[in-house]
Amino acid sequence: MRYKIFLLLFFVLFFILSPIGAEKVRASNKTELERLVQQIEILKQEVLLLQILYSNFQLRQEIDSPSYLAVNLSDNSVLLKKSSDRIYSVASVTKLMTAVVVIEEIDLNQKITLTEEMLKPLGYSPVLFSGLSVSAENLLKASLIQSVNDASESLSYFLGKKNFLALMNQKAKELEMKNTVFFDAHGLDPNNRSAAEDLVKLLSYIYKNHPEILTITKNNNFWLPNSKGNLLKFRNVNNFYPLANFVGGKTGYLVEARQTLASIFNINGKPIAIVVLYSKNRQADVFAILRKIGN
Repeated sequence: MRYKIFLLLFFVLFFILSPIGAEKVRASNKTELERLVQQIEILKQEVLLLQILYSNFQLRQEIDSPSYLAVNLSDNSVLLKKSSDRIYSVASVTKLMTAVVVIEEIDLNQKITLTEEMLKPLGYSPVLFSGLSVSAENLLKASLIQSVNDASESLSYFLGKKNFLALMNQKAKELEMKNTVFFDAHGLDPNNRSAAEDLVKLLSYIYKNHPEILTITKNNNFWLPNSKGNLLKFRNVNNFYPLANFVGGKTGYLVEARQTLASIFNINGKPIAIVVLYSKNRQADVFAILRKIGN
């Protein structure tokens, strides 16, 4: 037994001390160091987000947004509203409707090969590159979690952009979203417009029929490899995801739209849809709404 242990130690030492072995150890140490640096950066982002949330929680008592709506989805009772029929540009909140069309029209296991055309929109991710074969499910996660515009565009290309947009607008019509229109699948076009009352209808439909969409928007542990095989984390831009009562939702921003949000919170065991449009600070506005409906 001792002889076998001696031989094992000998071969381990030989491997480590040999040029090839030493190089592999150095490479392994470098990889571990890179991962550690990445983890530290992720933790810094998490702490910063919590600090921002806390700061906005304390910021003010009044709601500044010119258009908002809070509805109890259990009985469709309106808890709070202001100009909820006013039409605004919605930015990346668009991606909620994109997600509905994807889930209803595309097999999520379907592999999609990315092309340069698909990757043109702003919102580039280094793990999505021309020639990559990636599942529709992972593209959907990239679209909803980090709001990657390329991912949304790629999904629309798979069904044909014109057809995909027709499906988005048809679904809006079916849900009686009378003041809603979509011109792209990602929300960069400021002509993607809706009203708070329309977006509550969309949230209600998702909550009842596709809750998996909401689950994805809370996910903060989604990784994909880049072209070198290194795993990169998708940062969740749906700022309320650390909160336990956040069921799910989508944020958006454009100069023309300001800050937008379509979300669902669990308040006293009830699903409450909260939509905020054209906000200067959606976090502060949402916390102010939560205070008012919680009293």
